Amino acid sequence: MGYVSAVPVPQPRAARPGGAASSGARRSLAVALLLGALGATVVLLSAGQKWAEGTASVGGGSVPVTADGGAVTGVPTALAIVGLAALVAVFAVRRAGRTLVAALLALSGAGAALAAVLGASDSDALNAEAARVSGNTAAAVGSLSHTVWPYVATAGALLILVAGLFALRFGKSWPAMGGRYERSGTPRAARRGQAAAVDPDRPEDLWKALDRGEDPTHGD
Repeated sequence: MGYVSAVPVPQPRAARPGGAASSGARRSLAVALLLGALGATVVLLSAGQKWAEGTASVGGGSVPVTADGGAVTGVPTALAIVGLAALVAVFAVRRAGRTLVAALLALSGAGAALAAVLGASDSDALNAEAARVSGNTAAAVGSLSHTVWPYVATAGALLILVAGLFALRFGKSWPAMGGRYERSGTPRAARRGQAAAVDPDRPEDLWKALDRGEDPTHGD
């Protein structure tokens, strides 16, 4: 009668605690960074484009006049810069401070979007340009039309708003600047002077100690 050796059946690895939460936090962080940076870039680039155009009467004729986004309104540009600063600052603060900065990020996007929408129908900048070209302070622009760029700026501002909403919703799980985090997203328990005990007979303990920057051969 022969002997049958029992071969252990490999068991599936248990999911690490906090792994799913950490993955979700990383995804929300990446989305917020992408949307915020992209939105601010779109707003800043759009502000330098032609938003409105028309004609001004000069000497019995007419000349074309144009106004870029910065001439129409400087609010979207200013708020996009504020949004970028808030996007960076959200990682430098924690708890209530992070919530306040995230709210500022969202409000920056909302304000920039509103200002861009209002600028899409503004004629003051073109009237001022017509008065400058014609030398007549009472001159008004004719054949007024607007381009698509105010709406492009609005779309960029809405991306900043969404980034702020992501920060409000998921920001509590994001790491802060200078924080030491494990792969699971939780702070490291062992600090300098409070290192976990190392068993010299266990190679895995030695590797963990080296990974923490400790000398496993140094005794107390």
